[in-house]
Amino acid sequence: MTSKQYGLPAGSALARRTLLRGGVAATSSAMFGSRGAMAAPRYRLKLATDMTDLHPLNSRLQQAADEISKDSNGQLRITVFPNDQLGGAMDMLSQLRSGGLEMLALSGPILESLIPVLGIYGLAFAFKSDTDAWTAMDGDLGTYLRTAIRGAGLEVFDKGWANGYRQVFSSTKAIRTPDDMKGFSIRIPNSAIELATFKDLGAAPTPLNWTEVYSALQTKVVDGVEVPLLVAEFSKLYEVQRYVSVTNHMWDSFFLLMNRRAFQQFPEDMQTLMATHFDAMALRQRSDLVNQDATARADLQKHGMAINDTDPQQFRAVLRKAGYYANFQAKYGKEAWSLLEKYAGQLA
Repeated sequence: MTSKQYGLPAGSALARRTLLRGGVAATSSAMFGSRGAMAAPRYRLKLATDMTDLHPLNSRLQQAADEISKDSNGQLRITVFPNDQLGGAMDMLSQLRSGGLEMLALSGPILESLIPVLGIYGLAFAFKSDTDAWTAMDGDLGTYLRTAIRGAGLEVFDKGWANGYRQVFSSTKAIRTPDDMKGFSIRIPNSAIELATFKDLGAAPTPLNWTEVYSALQTKVVDGVEVPLLVAEFSKLYEVQRYVSVTNHMWDSFFLLMNRRAFQQFPEDMQTLMATHFDAMALRQRSDLVNQDATARADLQKHGMAINDTDPQQFRAVLRKAGYYANFQAKYGKEAWSLLEKYAGQLA
């Protein structure tokens, strides 16, 4: 097996990692010793997310961590901290950059506070399907974004993790047309692209950490929230919301990030071991989410939520008239925009 077989430049870091990845299962015993008696951990890492512990992101991250521990003969122990246990998303990003936290799964539209172009794949109504989105993120657009992340001093694994399409939830009214958005008080994450999206639709968006959302809805600080169906079900939002409007206004995923100094402490074979398991488990997690999201709509209806579909073209027309797409085209630049439209079609 050679780097040429993978279409990679001979001797490049990517070529070396890919070749190692191909043989990691066969050589793990030789690298790390017998998998019989587990050794005391030589390395301990913290991996944080802002998703509930019920989300398939966390269960698959934990499964990957367990496999890495086994295949390193216990030398590397990764502990997963879900549900903002180590702080809000922005706080965890700060910890990751300083080295107080070694690993973080984070959505691009939140990471855009550090790397503005990372918000591009969250552009409203960009991708027509989950398949189109993953083709982009596993293709040239994803490569461009991961290069930007590495250029900002962080490490990132090659395969993204799924969060799916985001929908609008409300305690006061169904959102059926763009007119229903006018003045609508809605919680959003700390994301510039989401703030612009809902302002240009005429809503009143309020950024809040996820841990504050349930109480904010319960006390009417905001009247609605926008999250994927599965997240709403796991978080029991049906207790404080009445309506679900299937807008598919934003497609969302997570980058699995690592502090560069923490990553560089490992020899290349152990870096490859981590990449092998995390990337393989990311693909399984994508399937998990598709299967579970398909049942979440019916489950929310069983809990008494009223669900309606919407016409995305109506919302996109309002955004286009407001200059939304033209503004972001100027912000992200010609190269990034052309890569997005390669998969999403013409937007501006």
